[in-house]
Amino acid sequence: MSPTPDNNPGFGTRAVHAGQRPDPTTGAIMPPIYQTSTYVQPELGRHLGYEYARVQNPTREALEGNIAALEGGAHGIAFASGLSAIEAVIKLLDAGDHVVSEENTYGGTNRMFNKVLSRLGVEFTFVDTRDPDQVRAALRPRTRLVHVETPTNPMMRLCDLEQMATIAHEGDALLMVDNTFATPFNQRPLERGADIVAHSTTKYLNGHSDVIGGMLVVDDDDLADRIHFVRKSTGAVPGPMDAWLVLRGTKTLHLRMRAHNENGMAVARFLEDHPASVAVFYPGLESHPQHELAARQMDGFTGMVSMELGSGERAKAFVDRTHLFALAESLGGVESMIGVPALMTHASVPEDRRAFMGVTDGLVRLSVGVEEIGDLLDDLDRALKEL
Repeated sequence: MSPTPDNNPGFGTRAVHAGQRPDPTTGAIMPPIYQTSTYVQPELGRHLGYEYARVQNPTREALEGNIAALEGGAHGIAFASGLSAIEAVIKLLDAGDHVVSEENTYGGTNRMFNKVLSRLGVEFTFVDTRDPDQVRAALRPRTRLVHVETPTNPMMRLCDLEQMATIAHEGDALLMVDNTFATPFNQRPLERGADIVAHSTTKYLNGHSDVIGGMLVVDDDDLADRIHFVRKSTGAVPGPMDAWLVLRGTKTLHLRMRAHNENGMAVARFLEDHPASVAVFYPGLESHPQHELAARQMDGFTGMVSMELGSGERAKAFVDRTHLFALAESLGGVESMIGVPALMTHASVPEDRRAFMGVTDGLVRLSVGVEEIGDLLDDLDRALKEL
């Protein structure tokens, strides 16, 4: 941990300093990129804390300490991608164990649960976690994990984290929260009873669209040891350059998220009032059915906005006509992006399941960046008018 004050430093101070110290050899203010696969040992049976880079890497450890501090957890555990982070948690389970998952989860998570991990004997039940009774009814004697996203991708649904933690723990299960959309700047699930927080560090934490990575944050020492064992045994570690780039990104997370939150709200209000919109999904809007919950458990509402245009033809025409909003499959970068989830991020979800969740061909998802808001609104207005 870096030399920050002892009196509970603020989020921005932790973002800049937590997990790192100036390099003791040179005084370099940024942690070095330890681009090495192994470490020389002074003698047989004695090493300097590092043996092999799949298990330990100082650059990676600096990132892990930084994000753990931002989430308010004791342990950060970095992975090669967000999906590999979530997969590592499922690998804590045995064949025959059961997971309850939010149904409107990221399409890649849904695909991994249904088409890969279910073949290995782990069973999954998908429910609408907005309704705590559905979650409670889905629990079984062998339920070991409840997995939620809040807000969800792409429908921007919320679940009550404190309720989810209570229900999971009543069933002797762990609660894992994918906090990628919200980020620890806007929401800290561990404070509300979650056991595991998952991130795709590819997104807001890195913030510059140049890294693939993942992170788990936990408070429990034994749980951290078990996850470390899975990672060591299966090998899904990020390279030191990727870890360094994400650490560079988290240093400005508090600055970027203020801009994302502000621009996201402005775009959502603009789209809500635009005659071309059928519906807008953004938890910061008073019209969002769970706005009160969002205001209670979130400090900001992010730059993620979804809108319904009524048909696939209108959605295609819209995304093809924006200029600042780049048509791309990602989110959370400083640049604005746009996409049609049914054809992109959620194409692997069966069509009937997409329809049931409201992921129609006319649904458009926007990742609102940090550009000047007037330019973003002009870009959207021009594209909508051309419909």
